[in-house]
Amino acid sequence: MRFNEKELLCISKQPSEKAAELGMRGPKKGDVVKRRLVKLVINFLFYFRMDEEEPAGALLLEQCKVEQEEPTAFSVAFLDESEKKYLFECESSEQCQEWVESLTRASYEFMRRSLIFYRSEIHKLTGKDPLEQYGISEEARFQDSSQRP
Repeated sequence: MRFNEKELLCISKQPSEKAAELGMRGPKKGDVVKRRLVKLVINFLFYFRMDEEEPAGALLLEQCKVEQEEPTAFSVAFLDESEKKYLFECESSEQCQEWVESLTRASYEFMRRSLIFYRSEIHKLTGKDPLEQYGISEEARFQDSSQRP
């Protein structure tokens, strides 16, 4: 995916779906847990040093796996580099579960699966394609691959 730093900085300043101070450990061996402000905006997980306004980094939450590792810790690992995990420590198990759910719902893959499911359910109930009014009823990209001819 291509992006530039100005675009990312602009996105990082948008209102977040979720934000908190969490412990964070990077994927490199020897990385230690550091306190970071972590902010979910759309499908980016930004992390900031506590005294800075610009993000120290960002994780694009696509093609990744979010897992609860311990009662108060979760990880983010990318499918093409599953051995490299970013670990986040929360204050409570409830907070950890909320983060895992929010991050899981933030990915394009999740939104696409949801769209396919709800489109199919609405079609079953009404007999009409809910996307037809937008002129995209014939587009295969919104259809489940198992339904394609």
